[in-house]
Amino acid sequence: MHRLILRLALALSLASACTASQASPPAAAEGGSVIFIHPDGTGLAHWGLARVAHVGPDGALVWDRLPEIGIYRPHMRDSLAPSSHSGATVHAYGVKVPQDSFGMDGSEIPMSAGGERLSVMREAMRAGRAVGIVNSGHLAEPGTAVFLASSPKRTDYAGICAKLLVDRPNVILGGGEAFFLPKGAAGRHGPGLREDGRNLVDEARAAGYTVVFTREELVAVPDGTTHLLGLFASLNTYNDRDEERLRAAGLPLYAPGAPTVAEMERAALRILERNASGFLLVVEEEGSDNFSNCHNAAGLLEAMRRADEAIAAAEEFRARRPETLVIVAADSSASGPQLVAVPEKDGAIVAGKPLPTTLPNDPAPLDGVDGRNTVPFVAKPDRSGRTLPFAVTWASLEDAGDPVVIRAAGPNSALLRGTVDNTGIYRAIRATLFGSSPATAP
Repeated sequence: MHRLILRLALALSLASACTASQASPPAAAEGGSVIFIHPDGTGLAHWGLARVAHVGPDGALVWDRLPEIGIYRPHMRDSLAPSSHSGATVHAYGVKVPQDSFGMDGSEIPMSAGGERLSVMREAMRAGRAVGIVNSGHLAEPGTAVFLASSPKRTDYAGICAKLLVDRPNVILGGGEAFFLPKGAAGRHGPGLREDGRNLVDEARAAGYTVVFTREELVAVPDGTTHLLGLFASLNTYNDRDEERLRAAGLPLYAPGAPTVAEMERAALRILERNASGFLLVVEEEGSDNFSNCHNAAGLLEAMRRADEAIAAAEEFRARRPETLVIVAADSSASGPQLVAVPEKDGAIVAGKPLPTTLPNDPAPLDGVDGRNTVPFVAKPDRSGRTLPFAVTWASLEDAGDPVVIRAAGPNSALLRGTVDNTGIYRAIRATLFGSSPATAP
């Protein structure tokens, strides 16, 4: 009950701090660039865990330092909880859609809030802006792919990857090499899985793309490159299994040869910033969602660290190019993780001592640094130098429809202040690129 009261008080304080300025948002500033960072599945609890684990309870993540804050309403047309693909569709088109929608509204591409059957990224391309997508998962992941592709089936990974190349976006970086190669064809990371015989890597090179496969090759991309395709894993750049299965298989959380999402982002920005008309870059750390959904607390914390690094890269760029809007938002809270801690004198959660399966009279299982019945995590020091232990537990295996938090900085960031419908992400992006935005959510 005490934890519930604290969570409610925090939510209310966030809302009351934001709503005062919500009634009269400032006029839109146009002609800028946008970096939209989507740490998938990250609710307020994810960021609270990341803060305690990586900078301490009195510290501040880069996420904490972004000046604007909003409470995001995640519901879809037919569901109070979103899916990853419907949430991305709302971000890309600015309209509510059914929960099972991958860049679609029923059998059609959505009519966007801007009045055309175009995502905001494809509209930006048509207007001469540079565009790019970055994902730590495979490149058919909806958080980024929906901005360039529509599909009746979310699981048509090969078909979605083919559509990414159609309009020749400037930058496409992530995993999923298997969906770019014919079935059985040898790739740099594993065999291809495409059933149609197409070799999208060869097609990309013929279309003028530089293609890279490792961190070292990404760093060595020549100056003057205008179109870049990076394929850094056969599927995902992370291994999204629970701790026990990873330990049994001897697998790391992330592939050591793959660039981090921040490293991919910085490479993308070097290309996109050359366009004098501006750009739109969508960046997704997908591991935060996938590790949560398989109840891997160590993986979740590492994914959150990487997501905060991506925010740091965006803020470094914005310091040089202040016309850039930086948005950080998820669409759901994956699996509802919670920090669990009691005073060490109680003997249940003690640094260096394996955790019990559950606390007394509490059925929720506890995760430690390597899964169940392992030692607890230890927070970074607080302002008094104390380091305290904690465990992680979970509410479900699903993406929850809880309100999540938007953070933003730069031009038009005040449009994301207060209580914001999920369609507001589109409106802020479009306002910054084009200086116009629908006044209300459809």
